[in-house]
Amino acid sequence: EKTQPLAGERRASRPSRCETMFARKAAVELSKNGLRRGQQTRSVSGLLEGYGDLVFKGAVAEPHLAKQGLAADTLTTEWTKDPATAEKVAAAALEWATENDATNYTHVFQPLGASGVRHGLAGSVHNNIWKYDLDGKPTWDLKGKDILKGETDGSSYPNGGLRGTHRAGGYLAADATSPIYLRGDTICVPSCFVSYYGDALDEKTPLLRSVDAINAQGTRLLKLLGYEVSGVTTNIGLEQEFFLVPRDAFLRRPDLMLAGRTIMGADAPRGQEMCDHYMAALSHATPALECIQAAQQECYRLGIPLRTRHREVAPNQYEVAPFFGTATTQIDQNIVVMQVIEETAAQFGLAALFQEKPFNNVNGSGKHNNWSIGTKDGVNLLNVKQIAQASGSTDIFPIVMAGLISAVDLHGDLMRMAIASPGNDFRLGACEAPPAIVSTYLGEDMTTYLSKFAEGVDAPYEPATKMLDTGIAAMPPLEVPAEDRNRTSPFPYGGHRFEFRAVGSAQNVSLVNTVLNSISADAFKRIADAIEAGEDPKAVAQTLLKTHLPKVVFNGDNYDEANQAMLTERGVWRIDSGVDAMCRYTDPKNTALFEGLGVLTAAECASRQTVNLEHYVGTVEVEAKCFIDMIHQHVVPSLKAADLPTADVAAAADTVDAALLAIHAEEDLVTKANLARTLRLETMVDLRAPIDAAEKRCPANLWTLATYTELLFLDQTNAGAANGSTDYSD
Repeated sequence: EKTQPLAGERRASRPSRCETMFARKAAVELSKNGLRRGQQTRSVSGLLEGYGDLVFKGAVAEPHLAKQGLAADTLTTEWTKDPATAEKVAAAALEWATENDATNYTHVFQPLGASGVRHGLAGSVHNNIWKYDLDGKPTWDLKGKDILKGETDGSSYPNGGLRGTHRAGGYLAADATSPIYLRGDTICVPSCFVSYYGDALDEKTPLLRSVDAINAQGTRLLKLLGYEVSGVTTNIGLEQEFFLVPRDAFLRRPDLMLAGRTIMGADAPRGQEMCDHYMAALSHATPALECIQAAQQECYRLGIPLRTRHREVAPNQYEVAPFFGTATTQIDQNIVVMQVIEETAAQFGLAALFQEKPFNNVNGSGKHNNWSIGTKDGVNLLNVKQIAQASGSTDIFPIVMAGLISAVDLHGDLMRMAIASPGNDFRLGACEAPPAIVSTYLGEDMTTYLSKFAEGVDAPYEPATKMLDTGIAAMPPLEVPAEDRNRTSPFPYGGHRFEFRAVGSAQNVSLVNTVLNSISADAFKRIADAIEAGEDPKAVAQTLLKTHLPKVVFNGDNYDEANQAMLTERGVWRIDSGVDAMCRYTDPKNTALFEGLGVLTAAECASRQTVNLEHYVGTVEVEAKCFIDMIHQHVVPSLKAADLPTADVAAAADTVDAALLAIHAEEDLVTKANLARTLRLETMVDLRAPIDAAEKRCPANLWTLATYTELLFLDQTNAGAANGSTDYSD
């Protein structure tokens, strides 16, 4: 057996990890000496040349695969099913990785209950990629079996009762649909995580099962409609929102450090009422822009096309967004993006906040999940003209839409369940995210078209446009859609895609897309079953549209309370409580859907409900303990130093402490979660009011907690960075 020596030559054209690290530190030192920041970033040509060079696929992998006698498209096939091919892939990956200074490999998986608490939302164990000869000499060693399967102790991951400590085996299987990549010195293999008995212990396994389900049922339906395709898949694009705050102020907030949000704090004199932050110029006088640039550059090398960056509505709030891609890869990449931003922020003297509502009375953060269905040949089933041209049929699009509209109506509770998270409790319906009423927006043109189709009118869909005259002589009129955007809908159709706007920023969106895939697959299955039973395809779709479109489609203002009451009266799914939404996992309707598609068993549904409820209770417990500690360690001492009364504030800590004891004493998990919800959404909200009022009366030099003014206004409070006086390194 041939082995490579551990010490080898590195390609001179690419800097090593250590060289990159020292270059960044040198850039920081140069900026401190007065040079304008931004001059040390990579050139555009270098950036483009380095795009994707840390991902083992395409042109990067091709020469290494060729040396092993493998075709360039090997990694796009089910190579993990053939041990011989996997052995060669491992050899090729080892050669590539060692050229890039790798020394370890790991299986990256997505544990349950990670949102808002687990760094990177992922789990991994790093192992060296060498072995020792009999004489003790190390040589490179990575086998196909190492990549294909891993085993770890699964006992300390949330599992919802699927396994006990005496049955602790956890097994990792490589996901061939998501590429191997490098982070630092480690080969990362995206993987699924299951128990000894095959139960899913992670977020990815059900997602991949749902991908299989929509592929099977979508392909089946299209064939029955006269359009044979090689397969059907879903594509997504994720708009990631987050806050960047000064790290020194962040470290003076125990609640931000431990719970991700401020559980007390007086409003700053200025908030977002002037609408001055949204899409404002990105400042070169603060470290925020350079932090985002550095994160983008690392993501580019990881093959993550972060195309868009801009300021969001709230002060110090930002957004980045990539191009569309397959759901599994996009989710893996989004998890990496969040980790990269969090780690990069620390290098620039900042802290990144992904929790949905870190600050009171300014907008929270979301992660808009833009979702579409297409064939594996690249035809978008939600693009009217594209699907008609590819299939030769004008009926496929309205039939697909009929299925999706029925899915939203029948399973809006699952969509609400998919976005139920502790952070979203404070965000949904607050004029920054849609309310917890799951309707869908189509726009008047599309609604009229589908309504006519339901009545048997064969009229083409021709979305209207209008010419917008700016009134400026030097500028030509602009052609724009005749209909405006509807930002208040939780699931609007945006032309070629649906946008799930209610998703929380801290979430792993595997569950969101598992639900969207599953309810769509179920709808396609119901239509296909009816066709195979002898019913006319158009008649099936027409019945679905007549039944579901008038109920669940709403093109008006979802923030308006009168409209919310009207939708509730219509019977549109409305679940205001996140705890109640989590409990929809085990409703018989929903377990039957998941089991029928092979996505989740009844036991797996129950386990996930348990994990989500425990995660909710645990989150509230952390917040409550921070509340108590901050009162005793900061608020009361500050008020005493200012000779201000403390009795009401101290009593607030006692009230929260008593509520925590009641939660601990309760044995029923659902009741426990409801008690926790009352504590955070009612009791603690009321109790923070006198604390926030006391902060406003306390002299600034005596108040030891970082204030909203210090946390939220980098442009105004970080002027020292402009002349190089701020050291970004942590």
